[in-house]
Amino acid sequence: MLATMEIVDLLDRSESIGRMILESETMQQYQEAKRALENDKEAQKLIKNFANMKEHYEDVQRFGRYHPDYNTIMKKVRSVKREMDMHETVAQFKRAERNIQKLLDEISESVAFSVSEQIKVPKNGMALTDTGCSGGCGSGGSCGCAS
Repeated sequence: MLATMEIVDLLDRSESIGRMILESETMQQYQEAKRALENDKEAQKLIKNFANMKEHYEDVQRFGRYHPDYNTIMKKVRSVKREMDMHETVAQFKRAERNIQKLLDEISESVAFSVSEQIKVPKNGMALTDTGCSGGCGSGGSCGCAS
């Protein structure tokens, strides 16, 4: 019974931390940036354009360099992504997203290291892996792995 009460207490305290995060300035900035992004018609058009181009990219990626449109699609995807990323509203949202992720990472690290310095803690929202790559990227390095 005692262990159960300890667990309940820990869960209550973790919910309290969650509420504090939701009320933080970092989270407020993230919410504002998200709303701005959702309401920016030009940004939404760029995001949709990138999503469509990404579908073409995935089709081409199955065949790799052997696909006749490989070079064209690769250049176009990079160009469309750059255009989307350079849009001010998108850039602000990505900054806010990185800031909230950094806060969550710092909290996770603080909790984990208060228990033991040997505990592995994910960084930048990455799952715990030994290689830095879950293999889902096709080992093309697009996920940020070192392939």
